[in-house]
Amino acid sequence: MKLVCTQSNLNSNLSLVSRAVPSRPTHPVLGNVKLEANQETQQVSLTGFDLSLGIQTKFAATVEEEGELTLPAKLLTDIVSRLPEGEITIDSEAGETICILRSSSGHYQVRGMSTEEFPELPVMSNSEVTQLPTAALIKGLQGSLFATSADETKQVLTGVHLIVKKDSLEFAATDGHRLAVVETSYQDTDRSSEVQPESDIEEFSVTVPARALRELERMVGMRQLAESVAVHVEQGQVVFQLGEQRLTSRTLEGQYPNYRLLIPREFERQVAMDRRQLLSALERIGVFTDQKNNLVKFTMDSLNQELFLSVDAKEVGSGRESMAAQISGDDMEIAFNLKYLMEGLKAIPSNEIQLQLNEASNPVILTPLGGLKMTYLIMPVQLRT
Repeated sequence: MKLVCTQSNLNSNLSLVSRAVPSRPTHPVLGNVKLEANQETQQVSLTGFDLSLGIQTKFAATVEEEGELTLPAKLLTDIVSRLPEGEITIDSEAGETICILRSSSGHYQVRGMSTEEFPELPVMSNSEVTQLPTAALIKGLQGSLFATSADETKQVLTGVHLIVKKDSLEFAATDGHRLAVVETSYQDTDRSSEVQPESDIEEFSVTVPARALRELERMVGMRQLAESVAVHVEQGQVVFQLGEQRLTSRTLEGQYPNYRLLIPREFERQVAMDRRQLLSALERIGVFTDQKNNLVKFTMDSLNQELFLSVDAKEVGSGRESMAAQISGDDMEIAFNLKYLMEGLKAIPSNEIQLQLNEASNPVILTPLGGLKMTYLIMPVQLRT
């Protein structure tokens, strides 16, 4: 194998696929990236795969002799990222696992492994591919990913439940304490000819690990001009294709909770306010919170249309803020986990938000006023009397 590519191309693509390489591989070859040089297409393919998440990307190069090899991901990344800009020559003898990298500053010899034991990525069948608008996908991920569970024992809750409908995408994520549901319409995006007509879209649902979706979000952000993402689901695997980049992930098995039953339909109280003003106030009084005391109390004054926020840390001090709000319904006091509340506020893109409440022990709904169709449910924390 012999090829010539630019340092910037190799470095950026290597950084991308290395995110799918485990830090503690269960098998030595999984700590490597697979490098394939194709003389016919004049392209280099890089693949990282930990048996759960796989990332593959291709880029242009001058391929004089084709071949394939796996190389240690961390070592290769450390070398390439430090090389000066310009051309890099990668050379290895047929049947050998030693690779030589040459740049204007010097040369490096890296010992790799054969590709025989490197697992193959799932293949995407063209007949069962669904094209989804990139903008709708990004909005849904930004509004839901933060609410997934980090507890691996909760399995299905560690992912986002994606429902592909004829005219929209629905994203749901919950960790058992809060729930985020986002619906993004195809009509709200700049749909291109690449996106399938609504009548051609076959409806399906799948639960995808949050880790894979965070990488997908990163990849889509890097390809800002990409108008659609191809999705293929089959036999416990989901594949996302963005041009020459492919991300594959296992799906999460098990029945996802019927989250629609958790969302109240009627409310006794409603509070409308400025999201950024609320977020700033919470950040200020939040200096008094810690892992032991992470509660913020809301006190509603409907007569003066004012909302009071307070944090009481007995051993340190206390903080209190007030802000104007449009309050309907009886006055009440209610407390929230500050972290959960702020994460939800940061995920809502609109300036104006609405809190919908019943009793202090019932679920509270946070929604944007205008713009994205998002529902954020958060369970209040019981105040000690």
